[in-house]
Amino acid sequence: MLTELFNKSRHTVVLTGAGMSTESGLPDFRSALDGMWNEVDPLQLASRDAMQYERNMFVRFYKQRIKKLKEASPHPGYFHLAEWERNGKVASILTQNVDGFHQLAGSQNVAEMHGSLREMYCDDCGEKSSSDGYLDDVLACECGGFNRPGVVLFGEPLPLNAIHQAKLEAKKADLFIVLGSSLQVAPANVFPMEAKRNGAKLVIVNEEETDYDKIADLVIHDQIGKVLADLAEDKARLDKRE
Repeated sequence: MLTELFNKSRHTVVLTGAGMSTESGLPDFRSALDGMWNEVDPLQLASRDAMQYERNMFVRFYKQRIKKLKEASPHPGYFHLAEWERNGKVASILTQNVDGFHQLAGSQNVAEMHGSLREMYCDDCGEKSSSDGYLDDVLACECGGFNRPGVVLFGEPLPLNAIHQAKLEAKKADLFIVLGSSLQVAPANVFPMEAKRNGAKLVIVNEEETDYDKIADLVIHDQIGKVLADLAEDKARLDKRE
């Protein structure tokens, strides 16, 4: 059924969450912490307050996250999505993830709703640079400001451009596919409903159940990589017949 929906679609929008990244060996937000952080709430570490008042611990936390990011790489599912975008089958990707794997795999039209851990920027002047600087302890900008990770911290607003893009894409979608998101965090969990209200078919691929399963047109509780590989195989077989 997924293959049929995908082939009929003229504007497929994909929303990806943590489950997409974990299949690449990248731990999710809470699992990313080893024993040294057992007594610390990651929600407090990943906050603007921690950046301002617990600077040393904040830096250690993000150095560890960036190091783990550099050790991981996109799984084949990312490359399927990028190929389908090039072929006009996927219009855009909305992601809750901060790993930049979609762009590494070749996707172009990506709305990063929580920012990117692959870059850092000065909290004073806004100058952007690679987050490799965290691994090299380059934490001071030339202006004297602090180079912070390019992600949205707790206590900060989401990037308006990315959210605006996501809203527009959700409204234009005739097929909205959720990959690896529990759909518990706003505003990402609003977009599937937005798409449905505008007539889109909703597909949810997630190993665990979500609160949105009951309104979806198709629910698949399986690994994302396997589902995308099967879809690619089915699509290739159908394309050969045409």
